[in-house]
Amino acid sequence: MAERILMNEFKALSQEPWVNLELKNDDIFNWTIGLIVLNPDSIFYGGYFKAAMKFPSNYPYSPPEFRFLRPLCHPNIYPDGKLCISILHSPGEDEMSGELASERWSPAQRVESVLISIISLLDDAEVSSPANVDAGVLLRKDPEAYKEKVRTCVEASKADIPEGFEMPTHESTRPPPKHVKDDDSDFWAESDVDDMFGGSGSDQEEMDSDAFEQGDESGSDDE
Repeated sequence: MAERILMNEFKALSQEPWVNLELKNDDIFNWTIGLIVLNPDSIFYGGYFKAAMKFPSNYPYSPPEFRFLRPLCHPNIYPDGKLCISILHSPGEDEMSGELASERWSPAQRVESVLISIISLLDDAEVSSPANVDAGVLLRKDPEAYKEKVRTCVEASKADIPEGFEMPTHESTRPPPKHVKDDDSDFWAESDVDDMFGGSGSDQEEMDSDAFEQGDESGSDDE
């Protein structure tokens, strides 16, 4: 089921102007991504942010891994390119971090919602507990110097634009939809639910719950 879901998501996202997708070694579980910020008011506007996204075999019950492939100055991006973002954390509440289950990964999420959250994070940094301490301190103490650092990263990122790829602009394309809360998002269309689970779209909530429990069991067997 994971392969089919990922292929459907890959095909749908391939039509969007704000993201450029490739499969690494034709493996549907390994994507190479180019994120493009189309908001001209963003300090990240004009960049081509290349990243790798790896999906677990029990997707969508466990979250994918995401990592930028080029250094990016940002309080919530580790030096190795990995992110500190709730949506990529395992399902369920975490008493240690204080994150609610609604803030973390759930099978109702999809690749699009993850990427939109990441784009939103770029201009909405959380500096209280930064993954990149230097970037967090710079943003707090000298915002203009931080912006200059980001502009340098944006210019460097353009080296990753694939040959022959035409960068979209905000004048010619629509931006990605705004990130919606988990309880407002639809993971599958009703027809997809019928195909994958053999039920009607109106029974989706009950089926997702049952499927999630089965996914937990299968995940524990894999370990």
